[in-house]
Amino acid sequence: MKVLLIDDHPLILQALQNVIQGMGSQVSVVGVNGARAAREALAADGSFDLMLLDLRLGDADGFELLAELRAGWPAVPVVVVSASDRSADVIRAIDLGAMGFVPKRASNEILTEALNVVMSGGIYVPPMAMRSHGEPLPDDADAMHAVAAAPGADAAKPPALSAFKLTPRQTDVLGLLLRGQSNKLIARELNLSVETVKDHVAAVLRTLGVNSRTQAVLAVSQMSSHGSVAPWLSRPMH
Repeated sequence: MKVLLIDDHPLILQALQNVIQGMGSQVSVVGVNGARAAREALAADGSFDLMLLDLRLGDADGFELLAELRAGWPAVPVVVVSASDRSADVIRAIDLGAMGFVPKRASNEILTEALNVVMSGGIYVPPMAMRSHGEPLPDDADAMHAVAAAPGADAAKPPALSAFKLTPRQTDVLGLLLRGQSNKLIARELNLSVETVKDHVAAVLRTLGVNSRTQAVLAVSQMSSHGSVAPWLSRPMH
């Protein structure tokens, strides 16, 4: 596995490199200190399997670079590793195509888990406890807590996915949606029409009490103690 690290803090860059190299002998890491160096590295070698991106870079806006990376190298997953853990930043990063968001204050074990989830095709977001920080939440962040409104759910603890009584096909669609698949790709995978997939996606979002795919990712992540949607990605398709 070849990993590109993008962070303009040398100590953080070295720390990330040490953690990633500890994941196995077949892991190679290239560290760069900004957007310009990242572009040069990708132009010289497009065979990276994973990118880790800091949002605060000296020569670029991290969100803008994230959008650029997702557009230019769509097959390479990007994980944001940021000093921020604000819900608005998590939501914006996932909206722009990040496959994971790990706060820099997270442990090495959490970072390793997040990278394993992403490399297995999943999406990782941190457990959301933003309300305790006293910051105002954006509208989309309500999705993190809307799942507690399921029938019989404890308001302080998100329910299991089974509490929503999705049909087997809706659960299949949700699993592919959480992988970031488009309606067209979901239709191909499940041998359904695109219109049928649209109906299933709408039903899933309605049942979860959310309005977008990003909200669905955040809501489902709250059903896992580690903030990972991975448990719903390994389910056999019907």
